[in-house]
Amino acid sequence: MYYKTIYPSPIGPLCLACDKTCENLVGLWIQGQKYHGGSISDKMIQKDDVALFDAIKAWLDRYFAGESPDASKLPLALSGSPFRQEVLNILREIPYGELISYGDIAKKMAEKMGRKSMSSQAVGGAVGHNPISIIIPCHRVIGSTGSLTGYASGLETKIKLLELEGVDTSKFSLPKKGTAL
Repeated sequence: MYYKTIYPSPIGPLCLACDKTCENLVGLWIQGQKYHGGSISDKMIQKDDVALFDAIKAWLDRYFAGESPDASKLPLALSGSPFRQEVLNILREIPYGELISYGDIAKKMAEKMGRKSMSSQAVGGAVGHNPISIIIPCHRVIGSTGSLTGYASGLETKIKLLELEGVDTSKFSLPKKGTAL
């Protein structure tokens, strides 16, 4: 069993989900996001009076106020394969207002796995299935050629989040049709 609540944000309603213990955040999805609830294997029951949700909402309030709140102490339960979880851990290390490319993440993953190289597409799949948007900042990942690439909640939302963090998005290109995300 999982619990959920809704947080009204400047980019639209956010769905927060926690496990049955109410101690770990397992999901944060933007309304209409691709793969919404994809990491949840059971139904989610509406429950607004959860201390964890209050803490996450307070963090989101600071974030949307233009602050750089520390996410390192938030209790997050990462799901997915060990590969996906490791990619999500790399995403958690991206500083507020800074960017990294899929290729750079692929290089980090190759090094961690003792390989010469790693597919940027494999990394892209893991990034695209991020179940805890914003807190795990997949919106800070760009293409190696300076393209904003896709975003599971749409490029408009990605641009809004980056601009909130002070990133000048005018220097980036938009992807052509056919991007995976």
